Amino acid sequence: MLFWIAAALLTIGASLAVLLPLAGRGALPSAEPGHDLEVYRDQLGEIERETARGLIGPAEADQARTEIARRMIRADRQRRRTGEAGWGRGARALCAASVLAVPLVSWGLYGWLGSPDLPSQPLSARLETNPADSTIEELVARAEAHLAANPSDGRGWDVLAPIYLRLGRFPEAVTAFSNAIRFEGSTAQRQTGLGEAIAGAAGGVVTAESRAAFERALTLQPDTPAASFYLATALAQEGRIEEAVVSWQGMLSSLPPDSPWRGAAEQAIAEGRRNSAVAATEPGPDRQDVEAAAGMSDSDRNAMIENMVTGLDQKLRKNPHDLEGWFRLVRSYVVLGRTQEARDAVRRATEALGEKSEAAGKLAAFSGALGISAVD
Repeated sequence: MLFWIAAALLTIGASLAVLLPLAGRGALPSAEPGHDLEVYRDQLGEIERETARGLIGPAEADQARTEIARRMIRADRQRRRTGEAGWGRGARALCAASVLAVPLVSWGLYGWLGSPDLPSQPLSARLETNPADSTIEELVARAEAHLAANPSDGRGWDVLAPIYLRLGRFPEAVTAFSNAIRFEGSTAQRQTGLGEAIAGAAGGVVTAESRAAFERALTLQPDTPAASFYLATALAQEGRIEEAVVSWQGMLSSLPPDSPWRGAAEQAIAEGRRNSAVAATEPGPDRQDVEAAAGMSDSDRNAMIENMVTGLDQKLRKNPHDLEGWFRLVRSYVVLGRTQEARDAVRRATEALGEKSEAAGKLAAFSGALGISAVD
């Protein structure tokens, strides 16, 4: 009953908002031209008074009277025309009937097709329905309510964790996978899911924590393609592109023909080769350069490193949007133990890439995994 009362009030309000302007519309059209005629008559009188006082000459007075007469004739024609075209009683009645017909027809259709007496269903009631009839959001809410009351239900966490991961709710997925591992034990699948969730929360960067989870997965089950793929991705993110390509190729050779990871590995190999070709033409040290420099004398090593780092630094000043270049520069400083310079590079890169940009977020996650940030 409350529904029908509210619907009636809303309908009456909307109808009056349209009907009231229609009720007085017939008198409106001729008001403005009639006002203009009164103004023109006053202007004629003013001309007569100014002529009598000698303020204007007879010729000027005749010219002004002629112009005002033209305007009066035009205003009178407009008044007649708008008056004839105004809204008549029949037109207003038709519009009023149309306005009233809309709510009457819609109410009738809703009463026939709708379900006004259907009781409301709050979330708690919907969660008690058959799971097969629930949406994914309702299923997640059902699982969350259950786990809030039973936080040690490892099986529940195990079911909810991959759903969080697919929905992109990475922090919740990290918690769910961690609880599943704690209560149900460590498996390759759970460790891989945990690594993916940690990397997702870090903006796609395979951090040290996520890399450790993938390594645990491979220890439990060496033929886990997802863990192998992400560990190779970690190498690429560190600038070790050639090593990453070799890892992806080794992974690809062991995959069955129908594996869904074949496409991802092939695409990663192609992209890695392109990046490797670009890196070969650019100045700057890679991991092999830095490690080779460690075996030189102090003076030779310092000279070599300075040349390579200076070249990479110059390249980044010309092209500060090269995220892979910033990865290489920061990692080179970290390997060399030059923490402050690595921190300065992170700060410069963040300013160049944009503090709120996705690239800056990836660099922050990467440098954070190395123990470096832009803040002292």
